[in-house]
Amino acid sequence: MNIRSAPDVFTRLTRMGDVTLFEPAGDQPQAERKPRSARPSGDQSHSLEECISSVATPQGAKPILKSMLTTACERNCFYCPFRAGRAATERITITPDEMAKALDGLAAARKVDGLFLSSGIIRGSITTQDKLIDTVEIIRQRYHYRGYIHLKIMPGAEKDQLYRAMQLADRVSVNLEAPTQARLEQLAPKKDFARELLAMLTLAADLRREHPHERLARTVTQFVVGAAGDTDLELLALTQRLHQQAGLVRAYFSAFSPVIHTPLENTPPTDPQREFRLYQSSFLLRDYGFDVEDLPFSPEGVLPTDRDPKLVWAEANLAHHPVDVMTAERRELLRVPGIGPASADAILSARRRGRLGDVSDLRRLGIRAPERAAPFILFGGRRPPVQAALW
Repeated sequence: MNIRSAPDVFTRLTRMGDVTLFEPAGDQPQAERKPRSARPSGDQSHSLEECISSVATPQGAKPILKSMLTTACERNCFYCPFRAGRAATERITITPDEMAKALDGLAAARKVDGLFLSSGIIRGSITTQDKLIDTVEIIRQRYHYRGYIHLKIMPGAEKDQLYRAMQLADRVSVNLEAPTQARLEQLAPKKDFARELLAMLTLAADLRREHPHERLARTVTQFVVGAAGDTDLELLALTQRLHQQAGLVRAYFSAFSPVIHTPLENTPPTDPQREFRLYQSSFLLRDYGFDVEDLPFSPEGVLPTDRDPKLVWAEANLAHHPVDVMTAERRELLRVPGIGPASADAILSARRRGRLGDVSDLRRLGIRAPERAAPFILFGGRRPPVQAALW
């Protein structure tokens, strides 16, 4: 099959356009958001390219088809453009067989190298989840596709459905949307935070423990940030708990953007910089050994949007107690601005071969901005010249 052999399904994909604009699929979510192409007023046309995003996956950057099985939905989430009863949304449906054929055609034409698949909910979450699983089974079994697949888990899906989805996909998403039931009720009052959503992430961790020798998809979640009065502390405390207890790979933070003809259309949009600081902080929790208590929250539980949280911590804790790169453990090196996991490993390796004496040595190791680290480090008990000049 090629793209020309099934014009109807590609027409429907094109009409869907960038329906997953705020549904990140990879490891660089902010880069996935392509600016909407400028169109004359009233022009609702789309191109197939709007359904394809460059996504950073564990296998490298790939062009991914991002789409939905249907834009129809029986749920009425207050922020969602696909909510039930919203007349401004065009309702488009693609069958599992059609979606599988479409991916096969696009992959054969070298247009895409992966799939991110979501759906509106019709006839209940279980029926909808079955259709999503049917789609991926066709892709894997009939078309023998072995590429990257990121699959959405519907709220309230059954254990067997989650297990099968984890067998078929590389990554599965359970969107929590909010950090508590009270916050969720302001976004999606018909959803049950603990039973329909949080339980799915816990169940995924249980399945990995029950099947230790089986390759099962990793889990991610997503929050809608800023529309329900959520605090950064609430979001990050839950994120840390899910990393530690449920094996969560990552959390996505989507700054709220109001959609016309929804109950939240007059709610102010969330500053994208808040989203950025949440991502930075979540990486500190996941990859750098930080704890929620280390982060620079205000008394209201909010991070500063104008400061890098790692830099704020370092200024308070390392300015007068710098880290010696010749003796520090990896966890101590990771606390230094400008030093990430790869940089820390490079320093440890270089130390075994000889002495590091200056910022220029860090640059030769491939550390891109060693001047960020300079105010907070020592070389064998000696401040680097760059740092000495600051005191």
